[in-house]
Amino acid sequence: MAQSRVTDYFVRRRPGLAAPRLKKKPAPPARRRLRLQDSDSCPGSPDAPSSPTASDSPDLAPLVKRLKKATGSAVPLPQPTVQQDKVPSKNSVSELKSCLQRARELGAKARALRARAQEDATKPCISEAKSSTEQLCGKKAPAYQRFHALAQPGPPGLVLPYKYQVLAEMFRSMDTIVGMLFNRSETVTFAKVKQGVQDMMRKRFEERNVGQIKTVYPASYRFRQECNIPTFKDNVKRSDYQLTIEPLLEQEAGDGIPQLTASQLLQRRYVFRHNLVERVKEHHKAFLASLNPPMIVPEDQLTRWHPRFNVDEVPDIEPAELPVPPTVEKLTTAQEVLARARNLMSPKMEKALSDLALRSVEPSSPQAPSLALPATPPATPPTASPSALKGVSQALLERIRAKEIQKQLAQMTRCPEQELRLQRLERLPELARVLRGVFVSERKPALTMEVVCSRMVGSCHTTLSLEEMEKHLLLLSELLPDWLSLHHIRNDTYLKLDKAADLAGITTQLARQTRAEGL
Repeated sequence: MAQSRVTDYFVRRRPGLAAPRLKKKPAPPARRRLRLQDSDSCPGSPDAPSSPTASDSPDLAPLVKRLKKATGSAVPLPQPTVQQDKVPSKNSVSELKSCLQRARELGAKARALRARAQEDATKPCISEAKSSTEQLCGKKAPAYQRFHALAQPGPPGLVLPYKYQVLAEMFRSMDTIVGMLFNRSETVTFAKVKQGVQDMMRKRFEERNVGQIKTVYPASYRFRQECNIPTFKDNVKRSDYQLTIEPLLEQEAGDGIPQLTASQLLQRRYVFRHNLVERVKEHHKAFLASLNPPMIVPEDQLTRWHPRFNVDEVPDIEPAELPVPPTVEKLTTAQEVLARARNLMSPKMEKALSDLALRSVEPSSPQAPSLALPATPPATPPTASPSALKGVSQALLERIRAKEIQKQLAQMTRCPEQELRLQRLERLPELARVLRGVFVSERKPALTMEVVCSRMVGSCHTTLSLEEMEKHLLLLSELLPDWLSLHHIRNDTYLKLDKAADLAGITTQLARQTRAEGL
């Protein structure tokens, strides 16, 4: 007590001086209880207390045995720590039961993971089988083929589908190779043509493509199966039959040896493309007949396809039949040999062959059913749902449909000159505003054509040449002679603009003219 008073006195007199720490008496030892190691800690860890195992207790022995049998060697067994007097408590039994339940759950999870791993191992085989069936039945083409017609540059017209254009390019390459070999008086075989076409196009060229070419242009080649043709290859014998190709040419008077000239190649290419376009026109005609109401467009006036007609979904061309090599009868069984050479054998040999024929078994070779590729159906126009047109009068719908059909018919029968004029008309409202700005900035009543064209080319959003800009200005003066007038003085052409005119009315008049000619 006196020591604590002295310490308080020094602390009050000297605040910086800290009081010495007094040693606390150790707490009385508490009663130790039976504890189980945690399931996350292993028995051999250094943190685990050294205590006798649960197997020393006669009451816990059967539970430990069942736990070992359920979990095996994968899950470590919890080892309880017992008191020195080896008396288990009720808490140790409940904890052991919970550990056993957890071990069973871990075993169930391990079995589920093992089953899932087996399923994942079998999935690649199933996916490969599905991919092979999709290739046989025809899978969906990539986007650059399905929308090839929409990505073509230039004004829209009678664009061929992607597969038809590939076939046209194959015919061009094939005709080039055949012409080179034919002009050298060399026998043209399919093997030579196939290698040349694949080197030119970097695409596969098979007999199916040759059959498609024959379907489109039957009068292009003559196909035969011939043998005894030197090939200079180890895998092809001289006695084997090969498919030979001979171009069909019109024999001109006075010519000795026919030749496939460059002009004939161009003519044949033009005929092939024309035949492809005619095939697409047939599908387009069927599409127009399926519309509601149906449309009829003369084929000689058709310049573009219907907006709803999907060109790239036209069915593929069916290949024509090519000559096949003659079937040579081959003797495969002893009965066939005996039937063929019965008169050429002695009685002993005939008896030996008959015995061999009785012991031989003919192998069965069932043929797999052929898979036919489904033909792509023609495109059908989308129909409006009845609920969307609820409350609209039928007369109004008929007028709208008639006007839409008239507009589509005008688009399909428009010539290239009219298309070019319509494109220029669409640019005129913007050019009119730029032209007025040029005259206002120059502050002159009249300007030469060269000056106006050079100023407008640099100010217009659309990239146009000087010649094309001059054609637009001539069209603008033709449509609005009162607003923009032309004056030819000597060798120059001067433009004079009415700055007092209303620009909004001018642009409205030009837009009205564009709509009138676009129908």
